[in-house]
Order: sequence, then structure tokens, then C-alpha cells
Amino acid sequence: MTQETKLSREVPLEPGQSALLFVDVQNFCARMDGGEFDGLSAADIDARYGYYFDRLEQTVKPNMQRLQAACRKAGVEVMYTTIESLTKDGRDRSLDYKITGFHVPKGSWDGKVIDEIAPDDDEIWLPKSSSSVFVSTHIDYILRNLGIRQLVISGLITDQCVESAVRDACDLGYLVTLVGDACATYSQERHDNSLNEIKGYCRQRTTDQVIDELA
Repeated sequence: MTQETKLSREVPLEPGQSALLFVDVQNFCARMDGGEFDGLSAADIDARYGYYFDRLEQTVKPNMQRLQAACRKAGVEVMYTTIESLTKDGRDRSLDYKITGFHVPKGSWDGKVIDEIAPDDDEIWLPKSSSSVFVSTHIDYILRNLGIRQLVISGLITDQCVESAVRDACDLGYLVTLVGDACATYSQERHDNSLNEIKGYCRQRTTDQVIDELA
């Protein structure tokens, strides 16, 4: 058997070399009064984002809380990234964010992790100003300093920033576990399509499966 045939993404989590990364679970895009939905009426939000907020409240947020608790208990590093500029006027944002109109000023309420999974006082939180956390932060440097080889990813939006993190982490040499029922995007079709497109980059597990594995 060659070394290549021994390699696999299906490697159980080892807590001492694993980290849980929550991607963009912040007021800006996880609350109806967040900046991403500014100017929309309640009726508009329900019509355009009803599925998204239902999934967040009924499935994703509870699963994130369970993941967070299980990882803390097991000694898995818990980390967070949110969309937030390093400046108040957002001049450091990526060109894509400027074109899209995403603007989360430095130190703003929109840039905070939601209360339901708020970081404790010694967990790492990184503001980012592009889709991929690996492009606009020094997370790779931090993970390597921590001795992390396995990355568990949960967050928003499945087919945007989450997918970018999965692909880049894989290319940088991390073993990635994507927790599908702890992620959300704006339709079930988009969510399912994203999971299918990135199945070659990561192993995919449910929240229950990750918790059982850690236990």
C-alpha cells in the first residue's frame, strides 16, 4: 500500500489539533435588524428571507450552540470571524465588498457575533473584509501557531463565505469537516447545491455526528 492510498479526509477529530470556526454569525446578517437588511420592511424580509430566518432560528442557531458547548467541553479551540472593516469608513474593504455594498464599520454592532454564541473572554475572533477568512486575516498563521490541523466549519452564508473558507482551508493543508446543519443560505436549493459542489474538499457531518465523535 502506497502512502497516497492511506491518505483520507475521513479522519476522526483529535481535540488537541482541532478548531471550530464560526463564519460570519453576526448581527449584520443573522438578525432581521442587521445592516444587510436595512431599509427592508418586515413584509419584504418575510417574502425574500423567510426561509433563511426560519432555518436560522429553528435549526442552525440551536445546532451552533450545541457545537460550541461540545467543542469547549472537549478542549477544541473555538474561533470566530465576522465581516468588519479595520476602518470606520470601510476604505480597507475588498473591491468585491465595495461593489456589493457590504459595509460593517470598525467597532460597530453589526460586526459583533450574535449573543447566542458570543465568544468567551479568551476565544479568538477575527474581523475580515473579504469573502474568505484566509484572504483578509492571518488565520492561517494563528492556526499553525496553535497546532491546528483539523478545522470544523459552521456559519453563514453556505454558498459564499463558508464555501470560500472550506476551499481555501483545504488548499492550505487542513482537514476540513463541514457541519451542514449548522450552516444556512437563502434557499434549500442553494444550500444543497453548495454542499454537493464542495464535497470533494471536505468531509460533511451533522451536528449530532460531530458531538458523538467528540464524546
